[in-house]
Amino acid sequence: MIIALHGAEFFAYHGFYPEEQKLGNSFIVDIDVEFTPLGKVSEDELANTVNYEQLYDIACEEMKIPRKLIETVAEAIIDEIKRQYAFVDRIQLSIKKLTPLTGAKTKYASVTLSYHKQG
Repeated sequence: MIIALHGAEFFAYHGFYPEEQKLGNSFIVDIDVEFTPLGKVSEDELANTVNYEQLYDIACEEMKIPRKLIETVAEAIIDEIKRQYAFVDRIQLSIKKLTPLTGAKTKYASVTLSYHKQG
């Protein structure tokens, strides 16, 4: 089963340059989590699955912590998802930084990280 949260929007202060950390920027986060449900889907219990509202909350908390690299942010989000949902098999997470280059016409820069449980 895959639970996905796409297009989560955040304003945060990530960036290598001091002005990026001061002015901030808009970011879009996409998360896909693959897992085997802990019980039957027909049981209709949230505890048997990954809660996409919780995925949003995890991303939100990590986006609040200013970092120089969006790679670091992505890794922190994945680590927290793994901590809260030890049963996940795969996670793919993308962060898009909108208008990343001052004075240049670009839509976004992005990073995608993947986690695959071993064994």
